[in-house]
Amino acid sequence: MLATPVWPRDIAVGEITWSLMRGALYSALFLGVALAAGMVHSWWALLALPAATLIGLAFGAVGMFATTYMTSWQHFDYVTLAVQPMFLFSATFYPLSTYPEALQWVVRLTPLYNGVALERALMLGEVGWSLLANVAYLAAMGVIGILGASRRIERLLLT
Repeated sequence: MLATPVWPRDIAVGEITWSLMRGALYSALFLGVALAAGMVHSWWALLALPAATLIGLAFGAVGMFATTYMTSWQHFDYVTLAVQPMFLFSATFYPLSTYPEALQWVVRLTPLYNGVALERALMLGEVGWSLLANVAYLAAMGVIGILGASRRIERLLLT
C-alpha cells in the first residue's frame, strides 16, 4: 500500500466501508424478517436501516482504532471485556427503569444503549427530538474512530 497513492485515511475508510456494506445488508435482511413477521408498525422503521448503519460505523471505526493497538491474539479478550457488560446492561433485555438510578446514568453513557434506544424508537414509531442526541453520540464516536484509526495506521505504515 505504501507504493500506491492511497493515504492511511483511505485504508481506514475503505475497511470500515466494507464492513458497513455487509452490516447494512444484514440489517436489511433483519428488517425484512421483522416486516414479514408483522413486527413493523410504523413507517419510521425504514430509518432503522440507516440507523443500524450508523451504529455499525460507530462500533466499526472505534473497533478498527482499537485493533491498531493490539499486538497479540490475547488482546482481543479486551474487546469481549468491553462489549459483554455493554451487551448485558444496554436495556436490550430489561427496561432501563429496572436498574438502580446510579447504574441508569452509566448505561445511558454507553454507545450500545444509544444504539438500542435509537433502533427501538424507530421500530416502534416513538420518534422524538431526543433521538438526535443518540445520533450525535454515535456519529461523534464514528468520526473519532475514523480519525484515530487513520492516524494510527499512518504511524504504523510509516515507521
